[in-house]
Amino acid sequence: MTGTATPPRNARRLLAPALAAVLAVAGVVVLVMALLGGGPTAPEPAAAAPGAQPAGAPAAGPVGDVPPGATPEGPVLSPAPPAEITIPAIGVASPVERVGLNPDGTLGVPAPGPLYDRAAWYTGSSAPGFRGPSVILGHVDSAKNGPSVFFDLGKMEPGQEIVVRRTDGIVATFVVDQVRSFPKNTFPSRSVYADVDRAELRLITCGGEFDSAAHSYRDNTVVFAHLTGSRRG
Repeated sequence: MTGTATPPRNARRLLAPALAAVLAVAGVVVLVMALLGGGPTAPEPAAAAPGAQPAGAPAAGPVGDVPPGATPEGPVLSPAPPAEITIPAIGVASPVERVGLNPDGTLGVPAPGPLYDRAAWYTGSSAPGFRGPSVILGHVDSAKNGPSVFFDLGKMEPGQEIVVRRTDGIVATFVVDQVRSFPKNTFPSRSVYADVDRAELRLITCGGEFDSAAHSYRDNTVVFAHLTGSRRG
C-alpha cells in the first residue's frame, strides 16, 4: 500500500489521485514486498483558482491554508492531528498512526509489525475537522493475523458515526454520507480526493475479489463522511 508524490497546495488540489490504486495493496494477504513497493506518481495538478498557490508549492498538511475568498460550509475546526478513531457500527477503536511520503514520492503505509493493524492518517491531507478531505487508511487483513482494522469498513451505512479524537483534546464526530467500492483501474480520483469547502473524512481500504496474480484486491472501499460536531473530551 503506497501512494503518490507530494500534491501541490491550490484551491482545488487533488490529495493523491492514484492513492486508491496503491491502497489496494493495503489489504494484500500474501507478499510483504507488495506492501512496501513503490506506487504511481502524482498526476498533473488541477488548474489553480485565483489567489491559490502555484503548482509545485508545498503540499497543505495539517495546518493547510483556506484559499482566499473561500467560506467553509458547516462546522470547521482548527487543525490538529488525529490520535484515535472509533467506529461503533463496526467495532473499530484504534490509535491513529501517521504516514507520509517515501523517498520515491509514494505514500508510506503501516508496515508488518506492531503497528500493522492500526489506522493511519496521511499527513499530506487535511487534519480531521479542518476544511478539506482528511484521509485515514487501514489494512483489511493479513495472511498472518487475518482481519485487520478496516476489515468491516464496507459494511458501513449512511448515517452512521465516526469519532476521531485529536491531539488537542477535541473529539470530532463525522457522519457517513456514502460507502462506495471502486475498481482500481477506474478509480474516480477527483470525486474522492478533490478539495472541498467543508470538513470531510475519507476512510479507505481495499475490497472486492483478491487477485492472486497481482497479490492485491481488485477494488477500493471508500467511506465518505462529513463533520457534524465536536466536543472537548
